[in-house]
Amino acid sequence: MTITIDNLGFRHGRTPILRSITLPPIEPGAVNAVVGPNGAGKSTLLRCVAGLQRHSGTVTVDRDPGAAPSPSGKDAVLYLPQDPPPATTLTVFESVLLAHQQGAGFRVERTTVDLVADALDDVGLTPVAARPMTQLSGGQRQLVSLAQAMVRRPSILLLDEPTSNLDLHNQLAMLELIRDYATQQPAVVLTTIHDLTHAARFCDRIIVLHNGAVHTTGTPRDVITEDMLREVYRVNARIEFDDDDTLALAATSAYLARD
Repeated sequence: MTITIDNLGFRHGRTPILRSITLPPIEPGAVNAVVGPNGAGKSTLLRCVAGLQRHSGTVTVDRDPGAAPSPSGKDAVLYLPQDPPPATTLTVFESVLLAHQQGAGFRVERTTVDLVADALDDVGLTPVAARPMTQLSGGQRQLVSLAQAMVRRPSILLLDEPTSNLDLHNQLAMLELIRDYATQQPAVVLTTIHDLTHAARFCDRIIVLHNGAVHTTGTPRDVITEDMLREVYRVNARIEFDDDDTLALAATSAYLARD
């Protein structure tokens, strides 16, 4: 499946939030990051792509005729908001199982139980599988949310700040898992992310939003530049990439001057 975004716009009342967003086709098998300062329109763009916001322009999903159908018999498009799932009396295992069973009826096959167990193992939640959601931290509930998505094997995964409630270890583990999912499914993955070093390390393509419009898009090396940081983030910094595309970013000053 491929997502094409053409001339997308969104207004909140009379205030433009997104302006003429047009992007190259977003292909499966890669992780695409949307970055930019607070208020740039990152989360709004994801909600528009997910069909949760009325917008101008078009978002087109083209299915590869040769692609295998999802386990539910249809192509799944899943959007995960930034907030973790609520703390309920369901156990972790039950929460992920119910996510898988949406549209599949009440009968639970043994293979389904195995899929849920594998999804929990992937995100490191096997030790708390029998624990009620009320006993989990916000970061653990966010990992449950990712397991709920992956157990359904979506063809398109839209993630809004998936690492926001996680410690550094789990941030890196989650981003590695998302990258593996994108390549192995293969799936279209579009995620908002704040940390540019994480975006450079784990994402194949970066879309920079600035004042509701596309500033630049391309590979991390093409996009994350000292000029971009000055123009978009109002930060003076030194940037270096090593041979495996790991980004070293040293901010030297921030300033409040605006255009």
